[in-house]
Amino acid sequence: MKTTIYFIRHAESPFIFGQERERPLSEKGKESAEKLVRSLNKIEFDAVFSSPYKRAIQTLDGLIEPSNIIIEESLRERAIKGQYKLPQNEIDLALMKSFENIDFCLEGGESVREAQNRSLPIMFKILGNPDFENVAIGTHGNIMVSILNYFEPSFGYDFWKSTEKPDIYQLTFDGYHLLAREKKRF
Repeated sequence: MKTTIYFIRHAESPFIFGQERERPLSEKGKESAEKLVRSLNKIEFDAVFSSPYKRAIQTLDGLIEPSNIIIEESLRERAIKGQYKLPQNEIDLALMKSFENIDFCLEGGESVREAQNRSLPIMFKILGNPDFENVAIGTHGNIMVSILNYFEPSFGYDFWKSTEKPDIYQLTFDGYHLLAREKKRF
């Protein structure tokens, strides 16, 4: 059974320390999200899942009726650190280390393995459902790469660094086996 999953990384959202869940899209983010959704309008999605974070849900606006989006707490962004500030270069270094050693994390953060343990059950549920041929997942960069890393370990820091906001990655699975991946243009 083949399943195509479209991972949709959220559009631009201004960073506001301590407001991970509530941060909305910027005006530029709203415009690019509309363009992204238009590029997918020919696909008939059997289900659309999303992180509970506002920016992920807003990026999906127009893809299907908002009341039909299945919100999954397990798809929330991966916490890199606790509730303290760090310079960006230290965060980048921690991210790099976390994909080299999937059990590494900063104090108060979540390792790649921990993120996989909470998010993979929803992936297995999707891939095991014979009614799902095309599924969209509204997501974030780090949790998306953590999930993909499970299916193909070459997904790591360099891949994460190359992603954009928004982005679409189309992955085709046969059962639980990843067959193909493609970055979609919009």
